[in-house]
Amino acid sequence: MTVVSEANSGSSTLDGRLKASGVDFFYGTFQALYGVELTCEPRQVTALIGPSGCGKSTFLRCLNRMNDLIDGARMTGTITLDDVDIYGPDVDPVELRKVVGMVFQKPNPFPMSIFENIAYGPKIHGMHKGNDLKDHVEQCLRRAALWDEVKDKLNQSANGLSGGQQQRLCIARTLSVNPEVILMDEPCSALDPIATAKIEELMLELRKTFTIVIVTHNMQQAQRASDKTAFFHQGKMIETGPTTRLFGNPQNQLTEDYISGRFG
Repeated sequence: MTVVSEANSGSSTLDGRLKASGVDFFYGTFQALYGVELTCEPRQVTALIGPSGCGKSTFLRCLNRMNDLIDGARMTGTITLDDVDIYGPDVDPVELRKVVGMVFQKPNPFPMSIFENIAYGPKIHGMHKGNDLKDHVEQCLRRAALWDEVKDKLNQSANGLSGGQQQRLCIARTLSVNPEVILMDEPCSALDPIATAKIEELMLELRKTFTIVIVTHNMQQAQRASDKTAFFHQGKMIETGPTTRLFGNPQNQLTEDYISGRFG
């Protein structure tokens, strides 16, 4: 049974645990990741930190096979979701991305109305119709803490929203296809402090239901919004642990040097 068919079955044994074992990744002949071992627990936020080019975004994209779209890219090792190999031959990567959704660095609303941005995924997957679809759109917007701001302009273009609203719309769109896991690649880097605070509050609310993995350059954000942090350097996962412990008492000198600002 595939990851997707199990996830859609509503089985109580599924919880959204992601586990990477011995993950190496290559862009052609260039090796970007070396033997990464990391478990992202359900109903927690796991933050990936490290200097630019350290491999954290590459690793994030491995978690829903976005790197499959890059010519010459390949991964070895295993990544499992609820103990099922997501790179197994019976797993459809397109279907996998419904279960493991991604929110990108720059908000990317579809060039359509606010309502249609949320309804698009459920429509093409035949998940909701009629009043059920309207209720589902409202629920997703509420879960993304956006409903009160847009409920009177659902038929207006999503491009008219502010940057922070657009990012929350993209989160609502991800929620619309009922994922288990939400990946976020620097979702606040283009936002002002007020919008960033709203996204962080939203993450802390969503972690009650979802597994969340976030890449961030903002170490204060990692401390505020994550339960667990993994520090990457030159393609290797150097150290991981509870966020309060990693920042308060790092076990590796490289980690201490990075979080204290000696490099990065």
